[in-house]
Amino acid sequence: MNDKDIKLLEAIIFASGEPVEENDLKEKINDKKNITKYLNQIKEFYKYRGFNLIKTGNKWSFRTSDELIDDLTIFKTQKRKISRAALETLSIIAYQQPITRSEIENIRGVQMGRGSIDHLMEIGWIKPAGRKNIPGKPTLWTTTDLFVEHFGLQTLSDLPNKDELKASGFLDKRAAIATISDLANNDDLNQNINDTESEDENNIDDFIRSS
Repeated sequence: MNDKDIKLLEAIIFASGEPVEENDLKEKINDKKNITKYLNQIKEFYKYRGFNLIKTGNKWSFRTSDELIDDLTIFKTQKRKISRAALETLSIIAYQQPITRSEIENIRGVQMGRGSIDHLMEIGWIKPAGRKNIPGKPTLWTTTDLFVEHFGLQTLSDLPNKDELKASGFLDKRAAIATISDLANNDDLNQNINDTESEDENNIDDFIRSS
């Protein structure tokens, strides 16, 4: 047995980023007639270890043991970015739910695409809650339990009401938006606020219902 040939085979396969042809391995060793024997010896040595030598077709490679696949699964937290339009939409829904898309547009004063609604649904903070009984039967939107949980609220009633916002010196709808923004300012959410939208002068009464 040629220990150097075995070490060389092992090193080549280990260092390769893809499976290696057996003929290419054969060209690298001195005792070429025993290439199959050497590869099988390496395979047997790693049979019960953390990674195994595997032959696929006429190629050889090291792979993680099948027994460890579940243990090596990595869960990665993905930070999400949320636009100002989506943040405003979320704030309006939180205070005005259930509410239709057109009603959200009336409060914001601008038309909105599907992007904000779709993004908020993808995150899991809003959901459809039936349809309003008016011509066209538009979808009604409400927040979810995940919204309450994520923003550290026990119930939606924990959101500041109109009098509390006024007492804090906030007189327009940006106050409620800022409230949601402040709650969202944590490690789980990376906000990307787009400040290019023009400020409007809607009174808070147009944004939040009296409590």
